[in-house]
Amino acid sequence: MNPKYITNISNVQMLSRPERQRLESVTEMYGFRANDYYLSLIDWSDPGDPIRRIIIPHEDELVPWGSLDASNEKEYTVVPGLEHKYEHTVILLISNVCGGCCRFCFRKRIFMTDGTDVSRDVSDGITYIEKHPEINNVLLSGGDPLLLSTPQIESILKRLREIDHVRLIRFGSKMPAFNPYRILNDPTLLEVFDRYSRPDSKIYIMTHFNHPRELTEQSLLALHMLHKSGVELANQTPLINGVNDNPEVLADLFDTLSFAGVPPYYVFQCRPTQGNRHLSIPIEMTYTIHEQARMRCSGLGKRSRLTMSHSTGKLQIAVMTDSTITFKYLRAANPLEKGMVYVVKRNPDAYWFDDYTDIVDRYAPNNPFLNISFDFDELEAV
Repeated sequence: MNPKYITNISNVQMLSRPERQRLESVTEMYGFRANDYYLSLIDWSDPGDPIRRIIIPHEDELVPWGSLDASNEKEYTVVPGLEHKYEHTVILLISNVCGGCCRFCFRKRIFMTDGTDVSRDVSDGITYIEKHPEINNVLLSGGDPLLLSTPQIESILKRLREIDHVRLIRFGSKMPAFNPYRILNDPTLLEVFDRYSRPDSKIYIMTHFNHPRELTEQSLLALHMLHKSGVELANQTPLINGVNDNPEVLADLFDTLSFAGVPPYYVFQCRPTQGNRHLSIPIEMTYTIHEQARMRCSGLGKRSRLTMSHSTGKLQIAVMTDSTITFKYLRAANPLEKGMVYVVKRNPDAYWFDDYTDIVDRYAPNNPFLNISFDFDELEAV
């Protein structure tokens, strides 16, 4: 099977004509892309179906909220298509297109025009990596890097493998969920992975399964074939209102992934991206759902960490008490903030770190000069 891609909402015949007409105004603002395989996973009799919520536009996307670059990626873009936010890691954007446009996408600014150019010129990015020996970790993203042709993927892997200080190569991809036939129907892709994933320098694919129903027979087989090719797998997902915001559903996702040998890695707080208001959940509710889900899993199923990709770094949402919630920098753009811990007063209406203003304690285990406790009202003063 080779799934057929659909880029015009008017061609989704499972929607009524009035629905298609109403949604055209949404797709004029934000791109739409799906395929017949993924659409077949939807229970069209259920207007709240979670797969539908992932891929089908909704009029609430037009509600004003958030920004198009909620994590301020522009600030860390050092050459076109390459972000260098953390010392040892870069993100190389190698594709402009995804297998489908998730409605909660934090990089939807890329898909606001109907671009047809899948690949990007990555020459400047690779040259930058070559000149920076501190970089040992490259994340290939986009768009979806697995939408590139296999020869294009091999060309990029070959160039990265010629850089001695690059030890870890990751692909961020939802193709195992959107279109597992990309893997099942292309044995040369698996041969390329087998050739470039080495015993001391693995290739990782960070999968994006958001709901257990995406883990179909075809997807599970694709994951198995990737494992056999020498690729390591881990999964990340945002917590999305109406998709996986139920502890039992989230636990089912964690367990099914772990049974298939795919560790749950990060669960993200949904970024306050423009158009995402109806899909977002307050942080403290996210924390509760995540903890309740983990309690339902064995140790191998509860390996995920609840995190937030803030403009200043990757913050773990670590602990919540009756009165406080604690954040810890797992990665920090500012080296002085590595490992920094913030204990703040709870705010049930907070959707993002910036919504907390009452800091109870700040602790920096990697910088003893900042190991102080104090109270103040303005987060911006830190």
